[in-house]
Amino acid sequence: MIVVHPLRGGEVFLNADLIESIEQQPETVVTLIDGRRIEVSDEPEEIADRIVRYRGSILANAEQMRGGPRPFLEMLDGQE
Repeated sequence: MIVVHPLRGGEVFLNADLIESIEQQPETVVTLIDGRRIEVSDEPEEIADRIVRYRGSILANAEQMRGGPRPFLEMLDGQE
């Protein structure tokens, strides 16, 4: 799940796997795979970065569960 900020205010936790596209027109519009659209104040690049970090954390957690290192998260956090 990632956090986005609808134009009406507040925060919404959004399942990143349900995002089909992110467009800037001039506000950012997130289109979900079922066709629903959400206008948000977040920049498309910010949302894409959150998705990358979210998916990376899933992989890192899986790696940690098998006893391996967490290089992806360390790289993202600048802790190499």
